[in-house]
Amino acid sequence: MCEHPHMNTSSRRAHGSLALFAVLSSLLLLVVRPAVAGEAAVATSERHATETAVAVLSSGGNAVDAAVATAFVLAVTYPEAGNIGGGGFATLTRGGEAKFLDFRETAPRAATRDMYLDATGKVVPDSSLVGHRAAGVPGTVAGLWELHRQHGSKPWRELLQPAIRLAREGFVPPPQLIARTTEKARGVKDRTNFAAHFGALAADKPFVQADLARTLERIATRGPNGFYRGETAKLVAAEMRRGGGLITESDLRDYKPVWRTPLRTTWRKYELVTAPPPSSGGIALVQLLRMKDALAPRFEGLAHNSGQYVHLVAEMEKRVFADRAQYLGDPDFVKVPVDRLTDPQYLARRASEVDPGGISKLTNIRPGLQESLETTHFAIVDGAGDAVAITYTLNGSFGNAVVVEGAGFLLNNEMDDFSIKPGEQNFYGVVGGSANEIAPGKRMLSSMTPTILLQDGKVHMVIGTPGGSTIFTSVFQGIVNVEDFGMTPLQAVGAARFHHQLLPPTRIVYSRCCSLPDAALAELRSRGYDMVRNPWEFGDLQLIRYDANGKAEAASDPRGRGTSQVISLPARK
Repeated sequence: MCEHPHMNTSSRRAHGSLALFAVLSSLLLLVVRPAVAGEAAVATSERHATETAVAVLSSGGNAVDAAVATAFVLAVTYPEAGNIGGGGFATLTRGGEAKFLDFRETAPRAATRDMYLDATGKVVPDSSLVGHRAAGVPGTVAGLWELHRQHGSKPWRELLQPAIRLAREGFVPPPQLIARTTEKARGVKDRTNFAAHFGALAADKPFVQADLARTLERIATRGPNGFYRGETAKLVAAEMRRGGGLITESDLRDYKPVWRTPLRTTWRKYELVTAPPPSSGGIALVQLLRMKDALAPRFEGLAHNSGQYVHLVAEMEKRVFADRAQYLGDPDFVKVPVDRLTDPQYLARRASEVDPGGISKLTNIRPGLQESLETTHFAIVDGAGDAVAITYTLNGSFGNAVVVEGAGFLLNNEMDDFSIKPGEQNFYGVVGGSANEIAPGKRMLSSMTPTILLQDGKVHMVIGTPGGSTIFTSVFQGIVNVEDFGMTPLQAVGAARFHHQLLPPTRIVYSRCCSLPDAALAELRSRGYDMVRNPWEFGDLQLIRYDANGKAEAASDPRGRGTSQVISLPARK
């Protein structure tokens, strides 16, 4: 495990390394213990977000109140991923009932299956990543409003004030943000208006976003109508026309979040509550956890991140990604065999295919069923024991690099999460099939995995991360680090991570700052693996855990610039 000085579970601020292509989403976690104990815990990807969450909770707000306020603050202070121009998911447990809100982006009505292919059928480079046509219809504002409408307690307008103030008055950008905006501006030079808005950040003066402040004020006053109708909607449509994009006022007006049944299953002594399709993350997480248990004799006695340990997990991950490519997509458009993909017997069979001594050939890794068919996260457990975990994103760092002129916010490049051509890799190197092909109004497949573990009906763990295709493999490793290796939350999020996603078949990437052990690297290379230190840090893992006595620990990934804090709140009756 890497050593990261100056970290503690009560409060820390860490400086992450520059991401050449920064991961897709920021991550925020907040947990509030039952009021009888009077203790709360917060971990977010950015210090202003943490301060906002603490303030809302300290003033009597509930978990959803804190989540709404913090999400809007991240849209101001963490523009790489915090957003109002993207979308996401929320996993909730309330009064013993599990819920899931899908506010993922949708394809515009004018979108077509082959919109990113040229006349010869080849993918046009960057067409689904940079510029106006890469954007899906945003869902964040509608999702946060729906959560607040159903479960919030404080006035909506009040919850947006911290974000409005930070946008209007400005904040001093940290070195990591300055480095990332500089790199992004260089990468999209002359292709978008990004540099005009973010290209001159400096550490010696506040970064003021006046247009964004006015947009947030409209949302504070009018709710979702302040975004999906009226002036903001007109500004988005005008921006689309200016750059040849597809989103119209009608697309915005008709957007709706969707309440779905969460993926809810048992794992060991816990109940796992996580994301269903159109996220692939929940299914993938269950598959990895159950395959590891099926292979328990193979894992027995293996050291953490040893060569054999990494090999076995990589073989499991190959099979997860093969199933993902074949079967997963928007459940409103395709039938996803969730029960069969998460069935313990099916996963035991998949686990039995793992070769403990060698690398499986790509030709031997197929979807397992007999018939076919880098992100912001936050989570809260309030005084009543109810929990919410949210992951939202722009996809790539700073989305499509287009700022809506006059409105001051970035748009997403989520259209790249569709399978733009069967067998073609997206930005994260993941392949897809027809289940995830582009269609008007369709939600693109995601890896976001906001997850809650319950024990005897009470919150045991809340965990999530950004990171594109590495999200669910990172969440899996975080859980296993705690449950199988006895790590503290801080140790678990700070440990070296690795990732295999089927293609290339012999490639394993590992943490930039926290290398795998030298002996493990040597062993894996001797087996034929191409071991690659990732050029950027994948994931920004955030983890909250309750021990047997109900004591909370919060940890924010030391690779990022997040903070965590444990606070005491007055007990409520």
